[in-house]
Amino acid sequence: MQVILQADVKGHGKKGDLVNVSDGYARNYLLPKGLAIEATKSNLNVMQGQKAAQAYKKEKELAEAKELAQKLSKVTVTIKAKAGENGKLFGSITSKDIVDKLKEQHKIEIDKRKVNLPEAIKVLGAMEVEIKVYPEVSSKIKVNVIEEK
Repeated sequence: MQVILQADVKGHGKKGDLVNVSDGYARNYLLPKGLAIEATKSNLNVMQGQKAAQAYKKEKELAEAKELAQKLSKVTVTIKAKAGENGKLFGSITSKDIVDKLKEQHKIEIDKRKVNLPEAIKVLGAMEVEIKVYPEVSSKIKVNVIEEK
């Protein structure tokens, strides 16, 4: 019997998959528990419509992410910080500081977890910081740390 899974079922597939299972397993377990629905023509059409809508949404998100990445590649964020001799900072610049200044200076909001900063910035100067905008899309922004007087 063919069924469309409504939830992930271990050993059979993920939500939205069309799978073949034995009649007894479908009638006695999957259908009563709401884990699957019977694969009728109308249900298959609904499933295809949902998959098409989901693909369109992902495509739209990817296009928006690429646009944002292109915009970010031209951005320079300037951060003022107190520093001692040799250009070492009192404290450090974290991804949260970068995101706050990006919002303040350029009106671009990004989640701090998307900033790929291996370790906090502890010296004055200019450097590039990678921002993961979307799973396959990333961009680099220039961060300029200057001394606060």
